[in-house]
Amino acid sequence: MRLSTNCIFCQTNLNSNFTRNWITVKLQTEKNHKGDLKDYDSLVSAFKDQHTIVHLAADRSMRADWDTVLPYNIIGLRNVYEAARVCGVKRVVFGSSQHSIGGNYDDEPYKSVMNSEFDKVQYPFKRMDETTRIRPSGWYGVSKAFGEAVGSIYSQYHGISSINLRIGYTASTDNTGAGKSMWLSHRDAAQIHSKAVDAPMSLMYGLYFATSNNHWNLFDITKAKEEINWRPKYSIDEGIKQTVEWFKNNPY
Repeated sequence: MRLSTNCIFCQTNLNSNFTRNWITVKLQTEKNHKGDLKDYDSLVSAFKDQHTIVHLAADRSMRADWDTVLPYNIIGLRNVYEAARVCGVKRVVFGSSQHSIGGNYDDEPYKSVMNSEFDKVQYPFKRMDETTRIRPSGWYGVSKAFGEAVGSIYSQYHGISSINLRIGYTASTDNTGAGKSMWLSHRDAAQIHSKAVDAPMSLMYGLYFATSNNHWNLFDITKAKEEINWRPKYSIDEGIKQTVEWFKNNPY
């Protein structure tokens, strides 16, 4: 897979293993920028001469409070798009989340799937897709739905291609955790971000669910396969085996 060369990744310093394990090491200053989502000017400085922004920075907690959601996930998101517009950026890939529709998990059959009560579910069941009602499960989900809407504005009125990826369940260790119905492996996550970056520029707005090939997936991932040629290669079965091996090698 090819990843465009003029591409910058926005990551966060809030509750992030990525930050602790990578950002804190000394980076080459000519290729990396340390900024703040609340500081619009720092984003402009970072975005100059870039073709694509991959925006993953936020308070990533599904239980995030409004006090951090507002400055980082909402104001910061708007700053990213406005800095992108001013700098002539052509595309923003936004790390959205399944939590933008997470309120639907209180309904059947999704509730039983989430609780592993599979005997209550008639399979196959109708999976949620990109037409499912926006129904956030908290302020974090609200901020992700907001980001998708902001991307629509900047696509339609400012000509910035906006690709929004509703990421399923991921963990810094790549373990499956409780994500049996929405696990997204690291490799599948990397692939879909690469596909989004390199999608044809004729694609001005895209919204896609991103999970691996899990038998009990809550989401239909057909649209991502058809529109950006994403081909997830892993499943929850492989993820569980991987998780077991991780715990064997990392005992408490």
